[in-house]
Amino acid sequence: MDMLLLYALSFIVSAAVSLTAGFILVPMLRRMKAGQIIREDGPVWHNKKQGTPTMGGIMFIAGITVACLSVGILEMLEGRFGHITVLTLAIVFAAIGFVDDYVKLKKKQNLGLSAKGKFLLQLLAALGFVAIMHVAGNLTTYLYIPYIDISFDIPIPVYYLFASFVIVGTVNSVNITDGVDGLLTGVTIPVTLCILALAYYWGHMSVGIFAAAMLGGLAMFLVFNFHPAKIFMGDTGSLFIGGAVCALAFAMDVPLLLIVLGFVYLIEALSDIIQIFYYKITKGKRVFKMAPIHHHFELCGFSEYKLFALFTLVSAVFAVIAFFGVYDR
Repeated sequence: MDMLLLYALSFIVSAAVSLTAGFILVPMLRRMKAGQIIREDGPVWHNKKQGTPTMGGIMFIAGITVACLSVGILEMLEGRFGHITVLTLAIVFAAIGFVDDYVKLKKKQNLGLSAKGKFLLQLLAALGFVAIMHVAGNLTTYLYIPYIDISFDIPIPVYYLFASFVIVGTVNSVNITDGVDGLLTGVTIPVTLCILALAYYWGHMSVGIFAAAMLGGLAMFLVFNFHPAKIFMGDTGSLFIGGAVCALAFAMDVPLLLIVLGFVYLIEALSDIIQIFYYKITKGKRVFKMAPIHHHFELCGFSEYKLFALFTLVSAVFAVIAFFGVYDR
């Protein structure tokens, strides 16, 4: 089957399932009183979002899963499981996020799993993914350097540690980005488009099936998540997205491209780290009005519409830069 047709089919199936799931899930979560607990140290005007249904990431997870298992069946019959490997890591991270969301709802506060517990689970998931990919022959220990087009081999233990650090760090950076209606979804769509374009250009049909499905699922989730949001994705959704983005980058053998491709995620995480570090060493002073940086922009007067537009545009620019930096590898 033609590659573009297969990608279009994956997008459509995922979009249709995600949209249908959304119309079922939103009222269901409302009846279950599965409402978001707003963090106490966030902007005060976010308090009005208290009670908005959370764990909405289940919508696009369902759509992506159905698309991968149905549209990707021919790839599996021919022994290519790239889309399933990516899906597996993303679902493992989603499961961690689901437990975190459930604990928050159970406790009725914005604190779920302990930081140490969450980190350990994420580290084990990352190490397992890297090990399986490497043993299956789908991942080498050659590290590709984008833009200068060179690769060098590094020892297996070092590569495992490096890969795990990249995955856990990226997943948590993605999670931090999810703080304003539609923001993470908008930022991730250009990231996914870039990977889809590379998959098409390089002939990675299996990986492209997942990327197309993810694009369809996120596009339909945005229907419900755009400001004012009718549902939040929760850690269930944000950790799935983080795991998916990482798995796609490693499946395409361009993990370092995440520095450029995930520029917005990186800046969000760095703003948080800088704020905490500066606050501690100066005993109370701050670099930003509030961290992560999207809250700083909010306090500077940016509406959630403007924030969505700005961050999505920045993500799109860096996605283009990322694509043209490696497409002719």
